[in-house]
Amino acid sequence: MRTLTLTTALLAGLSLTLAACELGPDAPSRGPVLIPAAAEGATCDVPADLTPARPYRIPADEVAADVPVAFNMLAVSWSPQACRSGKDYPDERYQCAQNQFGLTLHGLWPNGADNRHPRYCAAPGPAIPVATVRKHFCMTPSPSLQQHEWAAHGTCGWDSPEAYFEQAARMWNGLNKPDLEAIPAQRLTAGAIRDAFVAANPGLPREGVFIATTDGWFREARLCYARDYRPMRCPRGLGAPDRERLKLAPTGTAQTPR
Repeated sequence: MRTLTLTTALLAGLSLTLAACELGPDAPSRGPVLIPAAAEGATCDVPADLTPARPYRIPADEVAADVPVAFNMLAVSWSPQACRSGKDYPDERYQCAQNQFGLTLHGLWPNGADNRHPRYCAAPGPAIPVATVRKHFCMTPSPSLQQHEWAAHGTCGWDSPEAYFEQAARMWNGLNKPDLEAIPAQRLTAGAIRDAFVAANPGLPREGVFIATTDGWFREARLCYARDYRPMRCPRGLGAPDRERLKLAPTGTAQTPR
């Protein structure tokens, strides 16, 4: 089993992130930028037996190949909530039993201008190559979810799963991940989580952070980006209102849910 330790020095990186956040993930670099990849102490074990998921039958009623892309969303999930609820990440053994994640990437989603979004824009082809699945496992720790994200979303803007996940990885690696567990339980609201993402990422507008919840639990933050991948305001609301009190599933099994 290969072990990747994703430990970073947050304080060393904070002073260097502003240029990258303002330019966007695809803009030319103005110099070296140190951006923490994950919370300090987080680890990711890439399983030796990791294999791609099988392609699945595309649901005909979800195909929307004719919808133009108006903007993009980067859906950043709270992994303990996915493990707690059993939603979004179907490979529990890899994500929940073998690893302890905090924030992980649900996906990069092209969005339409209204409530219709581009989806399943082309036949996804064979299973994602195992090298691609392994390369991006620590970002999206579920082969099944990787296959779904490529089929449902990646085919609506990229020619291959490699190109899709490379773009997602550039955005993911360019994002400072806030320590959500540092927020006191009595102050944990949708607004506090929104503020944490903005404070960690200068250049990210507060109106660009959509907060998704499930029955009072924080589920994920969906960050809005223009078609050129620059941060922007979310054009259709921000999800949970600032004042909404939330609970946060703990990363450690010995911890008590907040």
